Amino acid sequence: MGLAGFEVEVQRENGTGLETEEMTLNMGPQHPSTHGVLRFVVKADGEVMREAVPDVGYLHRSIEKISEKVGYHGFMPYTDRVDYVAAMFCNQGWGMVCEKLAGIEVPKRGEYCRVIAAELNRISSHLLSVGTMILDIGAATPFFHAFREREKINDLLEELCGARLTYNYMRIGGVAWDLPPGFAERSIEFLDYFEPMLEEFNELITYNTIYVARLANVAAIPAEMAINYTLVGPNLRASGVKYDVRRDDPYSVYPELEFDVPVGRGEVGAVGDSFDRYIVRMREMEECCRILRQCFTQIPDGPVIAKVPRKFKPPAGDAYIRVESARGDMGWYAVSDGSEFPYRCKVRTGSFTAMSIVDRISRGLMIADLVAVIASLDIVAPEVDR
Repeated sequence: MGLAGFEVEVQRENGTGLETEEMTLNMGPQHPSTHGVLRFVVKADGEVMREAVPDVGYLHRSIEKISEKVGYHGFMPYTDRVDYVAAMFCNQGWGMVCEKLAGIEVPKRGEYCRVIAAELNRISSHLLSVGTMILDIGAATPFFHAFREREKINDLLEELCGARLTYNYMRIGGVAWDLPPGFAERSIEFLDYFEPMLEEFNELITYNTIYVARLANVAAIPAEMAINYTLVGPNLRASGVKYDVRRDDPYSVYPELEFDVPVGRGEVGAVGDSFDRYIVRMREMEECCRILRQCFTQIPDGPVIAKVPRKFKPPAGDAYIRVESARGDMGWYAVSDGSEFPYRCKVRTGSFTAMSIVDRISRGLMIADLVAVIASLDIVAPEVDR
């Protein structure tokens, strides 16, 4: 955090000549607690923030424009870079919008493979989110516990698609490969191990006195404000709004699965505070385990991908789909002109919408609280800039 300049306000009280200086500080673009190349321009009176204005654009890579040059099939690997922490959802979103354009139906087994991959990735993403959040606030040990479990999921995903971060697993019409032999058994073995570890993780940090003190009542977002700022995913649900695209605008095979939608309850502070945003992600990991167990039980036999032409030319028109990413409602919009190259592509991401509320909820907080606020919103830089 570097000093960018001073704006001096002189206040005279009872003739004493007391002076205070409003400081303008840069947090980022390179900062360990911004979770990517992000910059916040902070104006503070001492340690108290008066405003924290996001300044984005340091990571812009024109991914949406690239789609127009590489074609529908060729764009799939690029979608991984929209959110490299939860890339399966990006793969799924692009596949779904292309399938909607062309009227393609994904085989049932292919849909189950997609959900299995996505829910494993959701756990992986949430582990990274809560682990780095705890590290940002000052506790190191739980961070390594979270990453230990994340590595086990990465082992499974690497077995599934050969990659640990940018997966490129899904295809237009389904998925690239079926589940490898024994994958279900190894995944269930991991779930049997992981679910008790969540309880151990809670005992280790969740209700730690210092951790609760740093998060409870910090940057609480009421439900109405969360809706007005179009927050999505865990950030919206933490404010008590029980909305999940998988349940309320269902897609894939989610209508065949039973799961709960955790919401913030204000159990240690106000509803929608930084602690609620943390605990909702913890509880969502439990629901992911529940979904995965059902998928491995219910998955049918059959093909995993539909027959799709190598030169994919959907009829002229446009389509919009939504998936419940790890960061919430992710929208994919594509326009076809009948050629093998998309005419336009647009992605709506949860991190981008979350940026707009940072200035509002940070006013009056301490500078150290901004670290907790950014981490609690689970902002990932490439989702902001694309």
